[in-house]
Amino acid sequence: MSIFICPVCGKRLDLSGNSYVCEKGHSFDRARSGYVNLLLSKHMGKTVHGDNKLMVQARRDFLNKGYYSPLCDALCDAVSYNLSGSVIIDAGCGEGYYTAAIIDKLKDNGTEPLVCGIDISKTAVEYCSKRIKSAELAVASVFHIPVADSSCDMLVTLFAPYCGEEFQRVLRKGSIMIMAIPSEDHLWELKQAIYDTPYKNEVKPYELEGFELVSKKRVTYEMHLDSQEDINALFSMTPYYYRTGREQQERLLQINQLTTKADFELLVYRNI
Repeated sequence: MSIFICPVCGKRLDLSGNSYVCEKGHSFDRARSGYVNLLLSKHMGKTVHGDNKLMVQARRDFLNKGYYSPLCDALCDAVSYNLSGSVIIDAGCGEGYYTAAIIDKLKDNGTEPLVCGIDISKTAVEYCSKRIKSAELAVASVFHIPVADSSCDMLVTLFAPYCGEEFQRVLRKGSIMIMAIPSEDHLWELKQAIYDTPYKNEVKPYELEGFELVSKKRVTYEMHLDSQEDINALFSMTPYYYRTGREQQERLLQINQLTTKADFELLVYRNI
């Protein structure tokens, strides 16, 4: 039996051959690499849904070089320390860098919970499924997560859209949500190099309706990027990429080396 439910009727899905099928006969084919597409057209929205192949590849290559490994290590420690249960969902798993690290960390500790991941980008989930064979993966929106009410013991959300009601719905009472967000100085030197008037990130109040803040940790360190390729890959991973004009993009292309600060907030909440 799968952790996933049918996005049409909400009934539990079972894997039958190469298809996920519910008791009402709705069927969703599993891709050769192992993921299933549970994203309905009405949940896609009007804009392009998810990262394209070039963006996914750039992020994969950048993360694989270890630039964000201090954040990844802190995340894995938080997951290991706070996990009490057997089901983890990564809501916005991307190409699977953090998901794979979580699985490896827990396995090293002698724990092998059921891990599932969703992302609205089909390309990202396809890359994730090639990277991870021990997780259930689906193309889906974090605003319409295809799992049953109160079915998860932990939810991880890293730089993904926040949907409080949906996150509360899928989490059991008293279970844990771990969130990573950029803090105020994240990539400050990069923004100084590109923009005439750079601004620091706004960190919103930590209070979230329906959740209790358990702990917070700031992960701050300097990154030295020694190629234009890595600098461009990093910039394309940020929201600034979509709001940057031609002049700023030209400046970006002239930077071949850069030392900039990585600055994150790692927040642990309890569903109340």
